[in-house]
Amino acid sequence: MDKTIINDKLNRPLRDLRISVIDRCNFRCQYCMPAEVFGPDFAFLPKSELLSYEEIERVAKIFVQLGVEKIRLTGGEPLLRKDLPVLVKMLSELDGLRDIALTTNGVLLPRLANKLKEAGLKRVNISLDSLNDELFGSINGRNVGVGPVIAGIDAAKSAGLGVKLNMVVKRGLNDSEILPMAEFCKQKDLELRYIEYMDVGSTNGWRMDDVVTKKQIFDILQEQYEIEPVDAAYYGEVAKRYRYKGTNTNVGFISSVSESFCSSCTRSRLSANGQIFTCLFNGNGHDIRDFMRQGATDDQIISRIADIWNHRGDRYSDERTAETRANRKKIEMSYIGG
Repeated sequence: MDKTIINDKLNRPLRDLRISVIDRCNFRCQYCMPAEVFGPDFAFLPKSELLSYEEIERVAKIFVQLGVEKIRLTGGEPLLRKDLPVLVKMLSELDGLRDIALTTNGVLLPRLANKLKEAGLKRVNISLDSLNDELFGSINGRNVGVGPVIAGIDAAKSAGLGVKLNMVVKRGLNDSEILPMAEFCKQKDLELRYIEYMDVGSTNGWRMDDVVTKKQIFDILQEQYEIEPVDAAYYGEVAKRYRYKGTNTNVGFISSVSESFCSSCTRSRLSANGQIFTCLFNGNGHDIRDFMRQGATDDQIISRIADIWNHRGDRYSDERTAETRANRKKIEMSYIGG
């Protein structure tokens, strides 16, 4: 496929697309969907407002034509979307797409991992914030122990999927788990991504004092392990990666609070109900669902998406202050995906 390369106002190309397929989740993690906000009466999107798989495929194909090479499926919990392997197969067959991955809490992988692999999925990122059953159950808000996630990890590996673990670190909550998680992943030859606690949305009670920075986590690791830097694999790679010396096992850091990577951000996001977002921290979406449903042609959709990206100037993490946090409209992570 011939691609039309587009750049935003800061000359950043469009390379990655994150697609939220559902706004629901079977967990209530404190940093994403706290149970006191997302309770039994919370109004999630009705099915009619969700993009159909055919609509997702159509938009994704256009994004690929405009330069996207990698797609990641997110949620909510994407594995709650019925027949997700069907969508994975549709997307994996797009001409010009090099990679398709999935972010999940992992508990549904034992029954879906093989089907996802057969459909063309290449990799999964599985969220696991603690190895302590009681603490993990408290964090996920559903008292789910570590066992079901470990079973999901094993199922993904057995299916032949690439596996990375994501750990959001919050001071005073699970920072005591930094070293146990490192040892667990090192022993299982799994790449662990430590993620700084981020001020996404407005419901998780974020405070800067709760952030354990990349440098602080790095220093804790260095007390136990020798680690050496690994070169970035591609332009716009989010994680800063290191390797345990004498092994092929990597450990990475997502440092969007303490060490911003806005200058090389190549990601656009598509919400479950068809809103395009140009930044995880920018709550001003651009409708594409209704535009399609009103009869827009592919050329018109291409023009709209290109215009949205060409006018993108987001660099929230570079500019993060108390004032910008207070004055900027934000969207919840469960709606837009991570």
